[in-house]
Amino acid sequence: MESCHKFSFPLLTLLSLYMFFVAHAEGSLTPRPFNNKITAAFVFGDSTVDPGNNNYVKTLFRGNFPPYGKDFRDHVPTGRFTNGKLSTDLIVSYVGIKEYLPPYLDPNLSIEELMTGVSFASAGSGFDPLTPQISSVISLPKQLEYFKEYKNRLQSAIGNRRTEAIIKEAVFLISCGTNDFVVNYFTLPIRRKSYTVSAYQQFVLQSFKQVLQDLWDEGARRIAVTGLPPMGCLPAVITLYSENAILERGCIEKLSQVGMEYNQMLQNELNSMQGRLAHLDSKITYVDIFTPLVDIIQGLGKHDFDEVSHGCCGSGYLEAGFLCNPGSFVCNDASKYVFFDSIHPTEKTYINLFMASRPVIDSLIQD
Repeated sequence: MESCHKFSFPLLTLLSLYMFFVAHAEGSLTPRPFNNKITAAFVFGDSTVDPGNNNYVKTLFRGNFPPYGKDFRDHVPTGRFTNGKLSTDLIVSYVGIKEYLPPYLDPNLSIEELMTGVSFASAGSGFDPLTPQISSVISLPKQLEYFKEYKNRLQSAIGNRRTEAIIKEAVFLISCGTNDFVVNYFTLPIRRKSYTVSAYQQFVLQSFKQVLQDLWDEGARRIAVTGLPPMGCLPAVITLYSENAILERGCIEKLSQVGMEYNQMLQNELNSMQGRLAHLDSKITYVDIFTPLVDIIQGLGKHDFDEVSHGCCGSGYLEAGFLCNPGSFVCNDASKYVFFDSIHPTEKTYINLFMASRPVIDSLIQD
């Protein structure tokens, strides 16, 4: 009887180890959606897609301290302006590239990590050249310079042919523009002196078109561009523009309307460019975040959240960036809030936006 026990323990251990490795092997062989061959993801834009580039920039626009990251892996604040993952993390995980998309400026990234993509985005940035100057952050042209630098680094490490193959089958995502209107045009008088709202929309769109053309010239072929959110529904905007910021927390429709008009102009431009370049195997598409956010805040989706007009951090009225800090009050459950601070969505909201954009993502990654 004793010998039986001596035998059974190592046997059970071996069986457990076998099951462990089998399970992990099966997990690693999980087929990608549509058996896609996407090699990498490259992201450009603002705080909605910045996983921590601003950690390496001399700016106040940072999120590398608590309570940011409170629901991230190991509760680590990475520089993401939310409690957990960004939509770009969800996208690369869904596509099957990797779990998180890192910031390009992280000096510890390996060549292997670089090969599967990075984000060049910078919180506080915008298409208008003045916008990143306001916040001392990385402009879109500078983000494109970093992408060219990235390509040179990769070519030195793995050669031109492999680098070109990675770029050719990569997805490119652009999420930007909110700061141009919220931080710049409607807050500071500089642009309003020179542009009407409609003229400024055109000005921002022209700047975007240059970014898109530059990306195309650098080899981007699968490109997704997010539109503006309902800007009038951001808690900070409600606080600044509501007649009674405490009692009247409804969306400021005037600002949301500006975003809706710009989005239509953006869609028209993207459709036009896709039509012109389709014969060159382009996939240039628009990602609507306006409609699902309106549904979350004002429609049926609001039943998934307890709070739609305040952020989880501090009073929820104005706190963002350094005003949302380790000394701030923080809600117990961020998943009950649409916004984590007064500007940026919670991880749960990003999950909802990702699910709403799945058809667009699916069309982008299919051959």
